[in-house]
Amino acid sequence: MSEYPHLGVKAYKNLEFLNSPDARVIRLLAEYLEPLRRLRQQQVRDTIVFFGSARLKSTEDANKEKEEVLAGINARKPKDPTPGQLELLKRAETHLTMAHYYDEAVELARLLTEWSLSISDPQRMMIMSGGGPGIMEAANRGAQQAGGRSIGLNISLPFEQDSNPYIPPELNFEFHYFFMRKFWFVYLSKAAVVFPGGFGTLDELFEVLTLIQTQKLRKKIFVILYGKEFWNEVLNFDKLVEFGVISKSDLDLFKLCDSPSQAFSYLKTSLEDEYLIRG
Repeated sequence: MSEYPHLGVKAYKNLEFLNSPDARVIRLLAEYLEPLRRLRQQQVRDTIVFFGSARLKSTEDANKEKEEVLAGINARKPKDPTPGQLELLKRAETHLTMAHYYDEAVELARLLTEWSLSISDPQRMMIMSGGGPGIMEAANRGAQQAGGRSIGLNISLPFEQDSNPYIPPELNFEFHYFFMRKFWFVYLSKAAVVFPGGFGTLDELFEVLTLIQTQKLRKKIFVILYGKEFWNEVLNFDKLVEFGVISKSDLDLFKLCDSPSQAFSYLKTSLEDEYLIRG
C-alpha cells in the first residue's frame, strides 16, 4: 500500500488519459520527440530511404510458396485443381515474377551500406525502411549482410505488419500516426529509392516528389524509381506533362533505374558530390 494513499495519479502516468482523444497532441509530440532523442543518441546524421511493397517476397520464399501450392494440386490428382488452388497458384507465380525486386533491393542496400561504412563517419547515409516485410525487409537485410546497422520505422496496422528481424533494437521504431512516420522518412533523408508497391508506396513517392517540386525542402533529395517496366506501366508521367498538370522539368525530379549497380553508381556519385565533398 502506498505510504500516501490520499495522493492522486500524476497526469503523465495516467494511461487512460494518455490514450484518450484529449491527449492526442501529447501522443503526436511523443512520436516526434522520442525518435528525435533516440536518433541523436545513435548519432544518425542522414539516411537513404527504401520504399516498396510489403507483399513482395524473395526468390527463395516465392519458390517455396509455389512448390507448396503445386504439392497441394498434385495431391488431388487425378481430380482437377479447385478454383481456390488455381487462384493460389496464380498468386504464387506473380510473387515469383516479382521476386527479383526483393533480391535486388537486398543487393542495393548491401552496396550502399558497404559504401556508407567506408565513409569516415559511419553514421552517415544509413539505410532506412518502413520496418516491415517485403521491400522494407530486403533493405534492412542488405544492410545487415554488409555488417552495418539500419533503421526501421514500423507502423501499427490491423493486418500488417510486424517488424522484420534485420533491424537493431535501438533503431527499431513503432508509429501510430502515418504523417509522423512520413515526417521521419523525409527529415533525415538525402535519397529515396522507390521499388514497386501499392497505395502506401505511391503515397510515399508523391509525398516526396511534392515536397521537392514545391521547394518545401531546404536540401536535395535524390529520388530513384526502381524498375522501369513496372513504373512505366503503372504511371504515365509523360501524359501528365501532355495534359499540362506537371511541367516537363518535373521529370528531372527522379531517375529510373533497372539494376542495383546502376542505382548504386548514381546515388554514390550524387551523394558524394552534394553532401560528402561539398559538405
